[in-house]
Amino acid sequence: MAGTRLACAADPARSRGRRLSEPAAPTRSEFQRDRDRIIHSTAFRRLVYKTQVFLNHEGDLFRTRLTHSLEVAQLGRSIARSLGLDEDLVEAVALAHDLGHTPFGHAGQDVLDDCMRGHGGFEHNLQSLRVVDSLEQRYPDFDGLNLCFETREGILKHCSKRHAELIEAGEPGGIAARFLYGGQPSLEAQLCNLADEVAYNAHDVDDGVRSGLIELEQLLEVELVREHWRSALVDHPTLGGKRLLFETIRRMLSAQVYDIIDATRAALAEASPADADAVRRCEKPLVHFSAAMRTASAALKRFLFANLYRHPQVQATRARAEEVLRDLFAAYSADATQLPADFADRPDRERACADYIAGMTDRFAIREHRRLTGKSLF
Repeated sequence: MAGTRLACAADPARSRGRRLSEPAAPTRSEFQRDRDRIIHSTAFRRLVYKTQVFLNHEGDLFRTRLTHSLEVAQLGRSIARSLGLDEDLVEAVALAHDLGHTPFGHAGQDVLDDCMRGHGGFEHNLQSLRVVDSLEQRYPDFDGLNLCFETREGILKHCSKRHAELIEAGEPGGIAARFLYGGQPSLEAQLCNLADEVAYNAHDVDDGVRSGLIELEQLLEVELVREHWRSALVDHPTLGGKRLLFETIRRMLSAQVYDIIDATRAALAEASPADADAVRRCEKPLVHFSAAMRTASAALKRFLFANLYRHPQVQATRARAEEVLRDLFAAYSADATQLPADFADRPDRERACADYIAGMTDRFAIREHRRLTGKSLF
């Protein structure tokens, strides 16, 4: 059931605007326009061939960055509708939050950060902002997508102090100010952060079992899984196999969604922020789990880290992925002619290499590595 629009929700009619002013769209709100620009971007299309946990070639049914982003958007919109938040802004942030992710998931980020040591480092959240602020080249009057402040604020959900200071210098009081002076982003941005966590915990359970790297018996060690597995069997005593797993995950998702709605309503009632800027002045996020659900979610996350992300098969794949990206960075740094012209001509050679590699899909990175080194690691 949809809730009444909150006075402290983001309002596209009162947006802080775009870095370059544009006439209003006749048929869409500012946040709808941002969502549409994100969907039509090159970086968004590339997400279909970027790793979540399992590489693209390891199976057609495993999640990718694209399907993950769609799941985050679905969960986010459902919760936003109940709370009375702006669904379009939630969707825009959800669809854009992983645009800066490298090929091969977090392994790629770690490699590029190491390669860029001494050249500003590499953060995937900051890279997502770079994509929408400058790297996309689709419009005649500006680089990037020229998104609204509120969308950009939501995309930059993490930021080191060093990078926040650089952003703040060029955009005083802007999207990075909260990382230096305290405060929170909009309720919609807070919601996307939590929907991201809910989505990847649930789909990594699904993908982990589907891959054979996790057994259902192992998962039942986790209270959140065990509780909903038991409740599914109470209602469906003969259920088994994939249907039982899917029903367990569905119930887990529903429980977390309802918990977020109830806990957030209570927090909003207590804080009573008058508008979106009052939300930003709060010391702590207002969109959150209850204490009990936070504990249960953290336990599931620890289980996945120990049993899936550190599984020997996943680690072996990660090692090969790291070698691919290190070799690519070394090759491009040594010989700029191997880069496309618009990257080769840039004066900031190392950052150009990082931008080019970060934009690659898994399979393109593997193909480029084979071309440049003659090695076939996958």
